[in-house]
Amino acid sequence: MRERFAGAAFELIWASQLPRLLRTRSKARGIVFAMNRVLPDDPADFAPNAGLVIKPDVLEFTIVRVRQLGFDIVDLDEAARRIEMEEATRPFVALTFDGAFRDNLKYALPILRRQQSPFALYVPTAPVDGVGEMWRHALEDIVAGQNALAVSLGGETEYYATASLAEKHRAYAALLKRMRTMPEADRVALVRDLATQYGLDLARHCRELVMDWGELRHFADERLCTIGAGTVHGYELAKLGPADARSEIEQSVRILKAQFGVAPQHLGYPVGDAMAAGPREFGFARELGLRTAVTTVPGGLFAGDRYRLHALPRVRIGGALQARRHVDVFATPGLFSLGRG
Repeated sequence: MRERFAGAAFELIWASQLPRLLRTRSKARGIVFAMNRVLPDDPADFAPNAGLVIKPDVLEFTIVRVRQLGFDIVDLDEAARRIEMEEATRPFVALTFDGAFRDNLKYALPILRRQQSPFALYVPTAPVDGVGEMWRHALEDIVAGQNALAVSLGGETEYYATASLAEKHRAYAALLKRMRTMPEADRVALVRDLATQYGLDLARHCRELVMDWGELRHFADERLCTIGAGTVHGYELAKLGPADARSEIEQSVRILKAQFGVAPQHLGYPVGDAMAAGPREFGFARELGLRTAVTTVPGGLFAGDRYRLHALPRVRIGGALQARRHVDVFATPGLFSLGRG
């Protein structure tokens, strides 16, 4: 329902020529695009995480089109510099990828090199070590492979029908909501219990999705790439105690420095919405000396963001909104920034 509404809204906005008008009048200095996976195939009928996927040809067209629209594509250091400038310069786009997915190496990196496009990759270190869990994708695969689920919660068992496509979507949405509102330790235990119960090898599942350190070296050695911290486990930091939340950031910086010789200066908050990261987490990023930290709260970037460099908004592209005309809508910071500036 949300995807259909968003698609209709994008079509209406594009047809109205509003993006062109807003780009000429907006005080926005730039925008950060958020992406996760880059895959060429159409998603399966049941693919609740398809919103995290952009197709390779759409990625390449996005790079070409935003340049045609007058945007510079810059790295995160330059983005921060332009935010902090007294006077605005040319508008900019910063491209960011979350999760260190293996398909980024196969499909995204060749395009970014061909287009000479700077970008950032936020790396969660435990999945790269092969000991983390890509739990949302694991939940999707568990639901996809079953006609019914028995879920033990608080000493009671709940049953979910998952035979039909509609049932699968309802079950996934209900379980995702439950998992996001429970403590991270309970969520981790529940995912592991479900994986054991329904025969999903979480370690192998993670290894299939995420690059190892050898593969990640291609990005670390790439001059176009900025390696950013993505915490250790990818936990929602707001659900952790203060010491654990701070440690997730600090340890990921140390691990990445040990691997590549350079401490990352930029952070991507896992999940990144208002439930997952807030003022406390922004303070940790600032205290630890990071240059910027990005959320997934939608918005463009303005001069006032010089005071919010550890809570920068991003706009997620991909999913159901991959028509070429949609790029003109995405590349309109003012559309996503009501009340900001």
